[in-house]
Amino acid sequence: MRHPPRSVLLAAIGAVALIGSAVVPVVSAQGATPACTVEYSVTNQWAGGFQGSVTITNNQAALSSWQLGFDFADGQKVTQGWNATWSQSGTTVTAANESYNGSLGTGATVTAGFLASWSGKNSVPTTFKLNGTTCNVDTQPPTTPPPTSPPPSTGTAPALHVSGTKLVDTSGATHRLLGVNRSGGEFMCVQGYGIWDGPVDDAAIKAIADWKANAVRIPLNEECWLGLSNVKPEYAGANYIGAVKDLVTRVEAHGLTPILDLHWSYGQYTGNSAGCSDIHATCQKPMPDKQYSPSFWASVASTFKDDPAPVFDLFNEPYPDRATSSTADAWKCWRDGGTCPGISYEVAGMQNLVDSIRNTGSKNVIMVGGLAYANDLSQWTAYRPQDPAGNLAASYHGYNFNTCSSTSCWNSTLAPVAAQVPLIAGEIGENTCSHGFVDQVMKWFDDRDLSYLGWTWNTWDCSSGPSLISAYDGTPTAYGIGLRDHLRALNP
Repeated sequence: MRHPPRSVLLAAIGAVALIGSAVVPVVSAQGATPACTVEYSVTNQWAGGFQGSVTITNNQAALSSWQLGFDFADGQKVTQGWNATWSQSGTTVTAANESYNGSLGTGATVTAGFLASWSGKNSVPTTFKLNGTTCNVDTQPPTTPPPTSPPPSTGTAPALHVSGTKLVDTSGATHRLLGVNRSGGEFMCVQGYGIWDGPVDDAAIKAIADWKANAVRIPLNEECWLGLSNVKPEYAGANYIGAVKDLVTRVEAHGLTPILDLHWSYGQYTGNSAGCSDIHATCQKPMPDKQYSPSFWASVASTFKDDPAPVFDLFNEPYPDRATSSTADAWKCWRDGGTCPGISYEVAGMQNLVDSIRNTGSKNVIMVGGLAYANDLSQWTAYRPQDPAGNLAASYHGYNFNTCSSTSCWNSTLAPVAAQVPLIAGEIGENTCSHGFVDQVMKWFDDRDLSYLGWTWNTWDCSSGPSLISAYDGTPTAYGIGLRDHLRALNP
């Protein structure tokens, strides 16, 4: 849903171990603290590419600006980065501060991340220099970091792929995604309250399964996943990734399909229908950003590429059509990205994000929402991204207050899409505290063997968005009763 929740209640998940290998801070043989320390981590690695980060601690006099230098030994090449200005000349890599993080006081720490290519070997750099001063004196880094991958699923969630216009499991049987959204991971972390809004333990996931749901859509925040400096460390980077992996494991253990959704992203937008003026990922932006969104999806895809159960939802609710009056320009922006009319930051188009996922080797099913907050799919088939894996589905969001919220609109704009690719209603809901509208949506989708997920499995009230439950034990609201009873009737 486009609108953020009005209240935040709970912090939930604690810290987990850092992924990958690192150079750890040391004390020299003489007992003196090094002038600076650098932790170098490879957080994900896949064939031909990897994601890394450097955490710099300044132990000398305060710095008003900083520049870190190191050398790759095996021909690695930095392709993009964040939280620093990255450059490379030959084997030498330089990361210089951004305007917002140049001040580095005594004892202060800053983290910057990057994506890079590699071939053959991926040895860890041995020497780091901060403003010309050698860091990590008297320490040796570990050798090549191992690639990381999620633990194999112990649950019964099916491995899915696209066959014609249907999602199917490994036996070829049609599999509809019928379930709920579990909001929280997109906003709690960036607001500094935690990672999840409410419990996500085994009992909480079992309560969802007890509604006879078979899928859970999990909105995420790209700055929290990438560990950018504006997010508290305890809710960012490896801690955030670990919490998401834990939740995915629990969801799959109950036979539910996890749908990982890029919900909030970076990039300042103050145009028509702007949700906020903040450059950071604190609201819904009209399009994903070129600076971080491809990195986010490369990392997510490499984390889960060996698990065929998760589905990837590229971007929650695109609305480049609100930034420009030209429908053609809006759809071109949606697919191709780049410099888009009315949007001040460089945009990552849906094709960019599909490519970022597939370049990791991931073949997971990908959902792609249309314009007008994923409510307009009128030209989706004309502008659909190319997917070499052939595992693309269209995503629609439908609320009673949307433009396309009637049978006639669904027949004219959704039915033609469903005749070509799987169609999934990633969000359905209404702000009436009842379920008359979602009943209509579910019937239309049921009649065509299509998928849908209700917004949202959170204990909010009608003023802050449609909430399916009043308690995390699964007690439904008057609105939630409609979805619960319908799912149970479909799967008694």
